[in-house]
Amino acid sequence: MTEPLLVLDNIAKNYGAIEALKGVSFSIDRGEVVALLGDNGAGKSTLVNIIAGGLEPTSGRMLFEGKEFLAKTPAEAKAAGIETVYQDLSLCTNVDVVANFFMGREITRKVLGVPVLDERAMEQVVERALASAGTRIPSLRTNVEHLSGGQRQAIELNRFVHWGGKLVLLDEPFAALGVEQTRRGLDMIRQVASQGIGVIVITHIMQQAFQVADRIVVIRQGVVAGDIARSKTSPDAVVKMITGETLVGAGPAG
Repeated sequence: MTEPLLVLDNIAKNYGAIEALKGVSFSIDRGEVVALLGDNGAGKSTLVNIIAGGLEPTSGRMLFEGKEFLAKTPAEAKAAGIETVYQDLSLCTNVDVVANFFMGREITRKVLGVPVLDERAMEQVVERALASAGTRIPSLRTNVEHLSGGQRQAIELNRFVHWGGKLVLLDEPFAALGVEQTRRGLDMIRQVASQGIGVIVITHIMQQAFQVADRIVVIRQGVVAGDIARSKTSPDAVVKMITGETLVGAGPAG
């Protein structure tokens, strides 16, 4: 048995007298997709922010790749291979696909001793990366503002995979997408996971969770109310976990 990619051990977060998280524990393996479900205010986004380095927990610990880990900033989390993809993404819409892909990592060459961007080399890298993922964009020189939501999401995920990402956190990634773009996004998540990358998806749409997840973790009122393989439960059973009718394992699908 290989060690989990990420282990959360009794993570708690207080805001004064308010307990946003009361002690959350679960793990995720390499190549596993975990759907994180719960009602509004359950603590899902708080937990993701802690993993991503945006918040510090009040107590508890995290293990990442077998070692104790706590990112103090999002930059620290990114450096360790943890990326968060939000609904509004983190792309610069006024520059093209290639510029976004290489943001902060540009390839340069010397011309008369002066470093200049090697645009052709960067374009070839992006072309190969998108092709290997089955992502089709008519022109890599198109500014991102002219691309669809699904295409933007594909760029962000491909960029993450290309630069050696290990764990990606997706916070309501399909909320603004249409049916076909959502289907492609779900396919992309499975493709990312097939490369050994862990994926945590926050979604409020049960159908999406059951389409893409290997395991479902439900948070209710700041604690884990259920942690079960997707194949061993059903949407109705998960709803009962979310509402508190059933705690910790909702039995097998009927």
